[in-house]
Amino acid sequence: MAVSTLLPDLPVARYDLLVVYGVLLTLLFWLRGWENGRDIAVIAVCHVIGLAFELVKVSLGSWSYPEPGVLKFAGVPLYGGFLYAAVGSYVCRAWHLFDLGLVRYRPRATAVVAAAVYVNFFSHHWLPDARWVLAGLLLAVTAGTSVCFTVRGVRRRMPLALSFVLIGFFLWVAENLATLVGAWRYPYQEHGWEPVGVEKFGAWALLISVTFVLAAVGRARGARVVDGASATYPPMDTN
Repeated sequence: MAVSTLLPDLPVARYDLLVVYGVLLTLLFWLRGWENGRDIAVIAVCHVIGLAFELVKVSLGSWSYPEPGVLKFAGVPLYGGFLYAAVGSYVCRAWHLFDLGLVRYRPRATAVVAAAVYVNFFSHHWLPDARWVLAGLLLAVTAGTSVCFTVRGVRRRMPLALSFVLIGFFLWVAENLATLVGAWRYPYQEHGWEPVGVEKFGAWALLISVTFVLAAVGRARGARVVDGASATYPPMDTN
């Protein structure tokens, strides 16, 4: 998005170029073997649920896409879904590159809370906002759950909840940069850029749970072993 601001005036809208770029990049990753069929399926689901999220939020005035585009529906450019697909791609690539495994992971409970988190981002416009309750539930269902990863041949471990917080922080930083270059705009940025509120950091930390659950389902093979200190989900030898 930032690079596109340096391009000369083109007959194609910048938002439309980003759609083409997203499709070509996904195709490249698949052809090069960097992402497999399961990864592409996860990324596609992330794109669909992200686009649905965008359609509702934009219709409610939560943010807007100020630039024109042909590949735009109900005020939302199709590239909007790629923003969420990119997060899904990141999680899938991390699973490959760092040989991720989950210790004492509770797949069903985590999936239920993640689904509730997603629904709450819609429902809080009409019903009481339950994000703090859901944050507590997410901490509860991930208590004792660790994500294992390998860096330079050394196997390491991190609490899953902490990984959500760290990813959420960097997504919040990325959102500040994205709004700075006009990827989208919040109402308070209509007359000039302002930093994205820190509450969005918490929102991303919650929302990443949805992507993570989808990626875990896409990666799972074989029996789910969730008891014992050495048990992992999915098996650590998945590639």
